[in-house]
Amino acid sequence: MAVAFCLAPGQAHESRQAPELLARMPRPALWSVADRGYASHEFRQRLWDRGSRPAIPAKTSDREPVACPDWIYNNRNIVERLWGKLKEWRAVATRYEKTAASFLGILALAATILWIRS
Repeated sequence: MAVAFCLAPGQAHESRQAPELLARMPRPALWSVADRGYASHEFRQRLWDRGSRPAIPAKTSDREPVACPDWIYNNRNIVERLWGKLKEWRAVATRYEKTAASFLGILALAATILWIRS
């Protein structure tokens, strides 16, 4: 289930919002799974500092390999499935809401209803 959301500008990478989202977590996760876009030393170190083990593969095969167990990284699909469920809401998928505040409201409503149904 979704814990927190924040919007990123369309032209910016969402890794800039990651520290804010990590701070909203009720407690550090045992593992933090992310895709290759988050494969920076600074982000991994931030996760370690919060008490979470990063499961983020190296960006390219020519970079130094990092510990990223497949059995943990394969759970990344849980986040993808959550976004798939949220995008079943037409207003979320097509972003009918024009302002960031109203879009976040629709997103929170969709996530709340998913939470109640589960």
